[in-house]
Amino acid sequence: MIFYLPLIKSKKMKDKNEVSPEGGQPEGGIAMTEKKKLLFLCTGNSCRSQMAEGWARHLKGDVLEVYSAGIETHGLNPNAVRVMAETGVDISGHRSKLLDDLKDVDLDYVVTVCSHANETCPYFPGKARVVHVGFDDPPKLAAGLENPEEKLNCYRRVRDEIRAFVETLPGSLES
Repeated sequence: MIFYLPLIKSKKMKDKNEVSPEGGQPEGGIAMTEKKKLLFLCTGNSCRSQMAEGWARHLKGDVLEVYSAGIETHGLNPNAVRVMAETGVDISGHRSKLLDDLKDVDLDYVVTVCSHANETCPYFPGKARVVHVGFDDPPKLAAGLENPEEKLNCYRRVRDEIRAFVETLPGSLES
């Protein structure tokens, strides 16, 4: 679906390139497309899918309506919140959600970010395209480490990998 914002010059405008949105026909307007609805799905919606949602809202909020959910809920991982905050992305207000919480959202894309979600991903009726892009599980990577900074480095690595993927959206999902 395409929407048009007609652009008509106002008499009060001094710069010849300034325009003002006021009624009119699509001719000369700017076409605006509806945002694609994207769900990041993970097992517990506590870490990877939350970071992906945070990055996508931060970097692609102008073209994507972003959600995250889990097959189960495990609560928000504090280390995920911490490493995202280091980059200026605040996910502290997010909550761990079940996939069922989003049953009324007409999704365009579902991106599974862990193998368990990919293997147990339910059928999505309608137009939703399901794509798997797996990322390592930071809590599992950090499990055997003693040093707190080394543990956070596991989260940082996955955070940065997720950001690199999100930067390719939505184009990488359309091909």
